[in-house]
Amino acid sequence: MLRAALPLLWLPLAGAGATEEPTQEPGSPGEPPPGLALFRWQWHEVEAPYLVALWILVASLAKIVFHLSRKVTSLVPESCLLILLGLVLGGIVLAVAKKAEYQLEPGTFFLFLLPPIVLDSGYFMPSRLFFDNLGAILTYAVVGTLWNAFTTGAALWGLQQAGLVAPRVQAGLLDFLLFGSLISAVDPVAVLAVFEEVHVNETLFIIVFGESLLNDAVTVVLYKVCNSFVEMGSANVQATDYLKGVASLFVVSLGGAAVGLVFAFLLALTTRFTKRVRIIEPLLVFLLAYAAYLTAEMASLSAILAVTMCGLGCKKYVEANISHKSRTAVKYTMKTLASCAETIIFMLLGISAVDSSKWAWDSGLVLGTLFFILFFRALGVVLQTWVLNQFRLVPLDKIDQVVMSYGGLRGAVAFALVILLDRTKIPAKDYFVATTIVVVFFTVIVQGLTIKPLVKWLKVKRSEHHKPTLNQELHEHTFDHILAAVEDVVGHHGYHYWRDRWEQFDKKYLSQLLMRRSAYRIRDQIWDVYYRLNIRDAISFVDQGGHVLSSTGLTLPSMPSRNSVAETSVTNLLRESGSGACLDLQVIDTVRSGRDREDAVMHHLLCGGLYKPRYRVGLLQELFKNVFSGSRGQIKLEGPRIPPALAHHPEAPYCPYSQATHHVFLS
Repeated sequence: MLRAALPLLWLPLAGAGATEEPTQEPGSPGEPPPGLALFRWQWHEVEAPYLVALWILVASLAKIVFHLSRKVTSLVPESCLLILLGLVLGGIVLAVAKKAEYQLEPGTFFLFLLPPIVLDSGYFMPSRLFFDNLGAILTYAVVGTLWNAFTTGAALWGLQQAGLVAPRVQAGLLDFLLFGSLISAVDPVAVLAVFEEVHVNETLFIIVFGESLLNDAVTVVLYKVCNSFVEMGSANVQATDYLKGVASLFVVSLGGAAVGLVFAFLLALTTRFTKRVRIIEPLLVFLLAYAAYLTAEMASLSAILAVTMCGLGCKKYVEANISHKSRTAVKYTMKTLASCAETIIFMLLGISAVDSSKWAWDSGLVLGTLFFILFFRALGVVLQTWVLNQFRLVPLDKIDQVVMSYGGLRGAVAFALVILLDRTKIPAKDYFVATTIVVVFFTVIVQGLTIKPLVKWLKVKRSEHHKPTLNQELHEHTFDHILAAVEDVVGHHGYHYWRDRWEQFDKKYLSQLLMRRSAYRIRDQIWDVYYRLNIRDAISFVDQGGHVLSSTGLTLPSMPSRNSVAETSVTNLLRESGSGACLDLQVIDTVRSGRDREDAVMHHLLCGGLYKPRYRVGLLQELFKNVFSGSRGQIKLEGPRIPPALAHHPEAPYCPYSQATHHVFLS
């Protein structure tokens, strides 16, 4: 549908530069031209965009109807309802038009529908959680996908050799390996649609969803290599071709990631200079991210990996550079586009299944594929998890492995890839299409319907929706510094060491290069705490229905003013609107809860500043020496505790702990 709209956009441009030719008037040469028409029907001129808008409208209304009943959406995932709606609409169109129309075309899917979903996932992905589990994600995405593809393809070929697949399915070993490569990859759209409604814990979700995003590179390579081998013929494949296939895995994956990081750098650098042109900030985010996807697709690299890395790499700097209104516009526009694309994909999957002229049925192939993808997926997860648990600090238990095995959903990616197969080269394409449709419907509908009761029955740990307190964040950063210091002392350069190195490199070079100077100053740790406390307290104050005192009734000191945060400080905004409300915890005598009291104590502690123990290597060595010797040591740390960023500021807050002498006792 969307592809059909492109010629309509091209025709006016092509006609503008071309030489106009005389047109033949209707009627005979002697007949005068017809008079002015009061009304003329021009359906063909607006057919393509009108149908696109109509499908989006129908999908949006369907989602509204689905959510009118909470019982329905709590039992049946939205993706299942959309597929069923697509089946109904496809049946109606087939009954009226006597032929199946509006199929899910691979070009439309890969170029228009998939990018907003992947961009939304990469941009809003929790980066720390993702990189903390990157080793497990890469293992499942690379090793797991290779395992599933080769075992499924070889097992189906063995099933054919055993006579359990009909002889009319004309396929060899390379054909089945090609089919195994496209049917074994976990689909990010299906996983996102189902797992977001199940609300499993964050670690389990990020592993399964990260696998579905990163296995695209392996899927693309296997699909292209096997497809090339089929076209060449097994007799013409040489040893160098296998080596090229292995090398292409690294080229496609690393090349796609490199393209995404390059465009992330360009996007962050561009938004640094948009302070006076705020209106184009959301446009730049979408335009450069989409350009990263198209560039990777043009170079035959992993486009999904490119846009994922672009979103991951640019968010920190872009969010710091653009205004609050632009951040809100980017967030809701991205969520809207991703939701619309996801809705259209599932609807078109249902509509495409109605067209039975493009697929043929073989029970042995269908049942064998369903069994093998479930069996080898579970076996691969168990074997890989056993290896990973030897190195993980928090191992994945058996319940997590069950959910990961059962959560390997297939979706529109497999369907689009099987449609791209050439029937002249692969005679069994129709059987592969039918099997893919059954697999997609089984995983999305059957597994999607049963995974939520399974999670409840197994009592899987669910995700927590509350934000961490200031005390929790403080302890998290403190432990990061301590672990990095321990690795420094013992001479082991592990994960915490390299993460701390990266943070120092980012703070020293990247942030100063890619952030505006005022935005970079806000990134100061103590000042960032002040800013977040003001934002949170203002939101809590409004949510609790409190009234803002006027400046004539109460005049209290406020958050230290700073020119760099004049445009974003809540206190300054309230001051401009005639409000004298105090949002600084240092001068608020009454706190509403224990959590606020705890955060107030942490606030005063942060005024004294923090130090990073990894830079006191000599001190830490003495500490560890005293600990390991079993003696009772006392070390005295003296000096000002106010950070350099606020020590000489004219409005720096007074903290009674700033000049205190700290003692550390070890027992």
